[in-house]
Formats: sequence, structure tokens, C-alpha cells
Amino acid sequence: MTSLTRAALGTIALGAATLAYARWEAQQYTLRRVTAPVLPVGQPGLRILHLSDLHLVPGQRGKVEWVQSLRALHPDAVVVTGDFLSHQDAIPHVLDALDPLFSVPGAFVLGSNDYYAPRPLNPAKYLRGPSQLEPRRPMLPWHDLVDGLTANGWRDLGNARDTLIVDGRTIDVRGVDDPHISRDRYADVAGPFDSHADLALGVTHAPYLRVLDAMSADGADLVLAGHTHGGQLCVPGVGALVTNCDLPRSKAKGLSDHHGSALHVSAGLGTSPYAPVRFACRPEATLLTLTARP
Repeated sequence: MTSLTRAALGTIALGAATLAYARWEAQQYTLRRVTAPVLPVGQPGLRILHLSDLHLVPGQRGKVEWVQSLRALHPDAVVVTGDFLSHQDAIPHVLDALDPLFSVPGAFVLGSNDYYAPRPLNPAKYLRGPSQLEPRRPMLPWHDLVDGLTANGWRDLGNARDTLIVDGRTIDVRGVDDPHISRDRYADVAGPFDSHADLALGVTHAPYLRVLDAMSADGADLVLAGHTHGGQLCVPGVGALVTNCDLPRSKAKGLSDHHGSALHVSAGLGTSPYAPVRFACRPEATLLTLTARP
């Protein structure tokens, strides 16, 4: 065997091992705990469970059961930042996964994958910039998803604002439909947040700067988003290579500051069924403990 042949076989073996690991990592659901000092001085903590990008398809029983188990955390509220679906028949599975959490006040926005069925994507295009919606993608029954979530008491924040009473506190909350496919209409909800509320909360699926800037300028204490998958395929020591929007790679997941507002971007729990891999970026949900400002 020549040295060239040995090198080729070694490369193939390494590639196969890396792919196997990435498929395994995509199912290693992880709970992160994050503290954000955004409440008025003197207030006790408030626990928000942030879920995003479930991308459910039929047959993902492990993911469903893991989400169901999060009720044991006893969150005060749940916020889901879109991309519940990745299949025409996924809605019953989404509602099954979230059923234990419906007893908790909740709110949500949709993402592009709740509207349109997934299609194979050339990874090279993804690395070159934000993905573009293909008009040939079939529509999903997103109206049924919204009906199922709102019938269980959760608030639809797609280009809407609302008030949530959580643990006796008032949350002034607003959201936009998915900016990634230009469904956001922030002008419909714009204006200063209620200065008497205990928390000013903004919600979006894709964290495009035009939305984050507007929410921050209006006085959001905290903005929640998803969409990025945390980069999905990350380089150890470097982090995300892309965010699939105009958010800087350094903010692809986790808690950061955005012009004075706390921003939390979830790396999400799923992937496209055509790219069921993650590397150095485990699927996640986050229990955000909001505390009083110092």
C-alpha cells in the first residue's frame, strides 16, 4: 500500500468518524442555565424556559420526551422562538412534547420552517451568507400549529404585543413574525415599552439587527431569539462560522448585550432533517433565571 493510499484511507476514516460523531451530538440534548440581571431592584428571581428550533418530525420520541421532562424545572413562564416544525405531520408531536408545559404561562413566534417544508440545501451556499427561501417549498399547516398553541393558552406574538402576568409580575411583551423571510412588521408593535411593567420582553425567531435595534431603542430589558442553531457546525476554540443572518458570529448563541438590552440567542434543539448533524454545538434548551439589577 502506497503512502498516498494510506493517506486517502485515513482521510476517509476520519471523515466517517467525524460524521458519526456529529450525528450523535445532534441528539445530546442539553439544558443550559443562565442568569440575567434585568429585573427592577429588589425583585425576586423569575425563571423563563427558552425553547427554540425543535424542528420536529414524526418518530423523534427521544426529543419529545426530553422536552416533556423540562416541566420538572418548574419554570414561571415558557417562550418558544419558532421553527417548531420540519414535517407536514409534526404538529401532534409538537403539542405532545409541549403538553406538560401548557400549565405554565407561555408565548411564541413562528419561524420560516413552520411555514415551509424543508428542502435539501447546498452547504456551500449556507456558508456564503443567509439562506434564501425557495418559493417551490410546499406550505406547512402552520394555522393548525397556531390554533393548537393558543388553544392551550399561549400567546401568539407574531407582529403583536401583549401583557403576561407571571408569578404576580407584569411582563410587557412584543414579538415579530420571522424576519428571515421578511414577515416582520415591527412598526405594528413599535413604541416605548410600558415603564410600569416589571419586565420589557422582545421576542423574534431570527435575530436580525433591524429588529434587535428597534426593540432595544424602545427599551427592551431582554430579547429572546433562535434561528442560528448556534452555528450548528462550530470549530472548537473558534465558535460559530455562520449565524444565517446579520448577527455577528460572536453572538450566535448565549447571553450578550445589545445596545443596553440583554440578548439571549438559543442554539435550539433540532436541525433540518436533511442535515441531522451538530459539531461542538449541542442541542439545547435554556432556563433563564432573571434577577434584579445590581
